[in-house]
Amino acid sequence: MSLSIRHYKSSECVTFKSTKGEFGALSNMAPNFPIYINQTKLKTSEALYQALRFPNHPEIQHQIILHRSPISAKKYGREHIDLTRADWNQVRFKIMRFCIELKLFQNFDRFSEVLLSTGDYPIVEYSDKDKVWGATFQNGYYIGTNALGRYLMELREKVKSKKFELTMPDVLDMKILNQLIDIHSVSSYPENSILEQTKLF
Repeated sequence: MSLSIRHYKSSECVTFKSTKGEFGALSNMAPNFPIYINQTKLKTSEALYQALRFPNHPEIQHQIILHRSPISAKKYGREHIDLTRADWNQVRFKIMRFCIELKLFQNFDRFSEVLLSTGDYPIVEYSDKDKVWGATFQNGYYIGTNALGRYLMELREKVKSKKFELTMPDVLDMKILNQLIDIHSVSSYPENSILEQTKLF
């Protein structure tokens, strides 16, 4: 992902800032798009992203999974920021792309409908301060790298062209609760996943 700054005219794009509103489902915080990995249920793509910061700390991952809201899960992860994987800044964009691809892969009908409802408009995550994942509003424009919005636009085009296929990122040590993540571990949707409340540690 190029970290180049983009400018989006506010009247000519689709935006989301929270899980509310017409396009709130585009947010990584959006509920009702569960993700299953190795029979473990994660409530949101945000929880997965935060958990993948700590591949060698399953006890932290478990607590992230336990949190009822993605915001509280994110805050909990920040409390342990010093234990973030050493190469996080090099791999976080690949991991984010994987998280939203998996959100689509395991919730295809519902999430593809949301993506297609944005038409051909640029998708922008509107933020008050984050100019990397989103963009801030200035003088009629949203300005920022808007990395998440750009990934969502990439996904939308793949859905439109019927060329979407989940791929595993080229990232070492991708683990959830001591188990490596591979294409087989994310391809099934168990009816009886390991309950978040189950004490694993």
